[in-house]
Amino acid sequence: MTVDTTIVNDPDTLAEVTAMFRRYEQALMANDTAALTAMFWASPHTLRYGVGEILYGHAEIAAFRANRAGGAPRRVLGKTSITTFGRDFGVANTEFQRANTDRLGRQSQTWVRFPEGWRIVSAHVSLLGETS
Repeated sequence: MTVDTTIVNDPDTLAEVTAMFRRYEQALMANDTAALTAMFWASPHTLRYGVGEILYGHAEIAAFRANRAGGAPRRVLGKTSITTFGRDFGVANTEFQRANTDRLGRQSQTWVRFPEGWRIVSAHVSLLGETS
């Protein structure tokens, strides 16, 4: 696949990635593990770096989801930036605040369009550390 970097934020592609990002957040807050797992590329090359875990490959990500008691902590999204390149590649970055706490976090997702649809190929979630 060649990414056409001359096409940035094509309106249709941007709308598709934005919709997938929103679907992911809805599934995360609903603890819909089947939907969350399906949104990741089914490949050993997929990765997810979480707050407390480092997961390599779709199988590890699926096992993490299946074994995560109670789902993700409640959160409210802050500033979100979604950028697409060409018609088959996009990145989504968002800030969030965990409910009932001052903890701020960040999340990034790299989305690629495959024949079966948009899938996350790489994701990262982290919490900001305390500053002095």
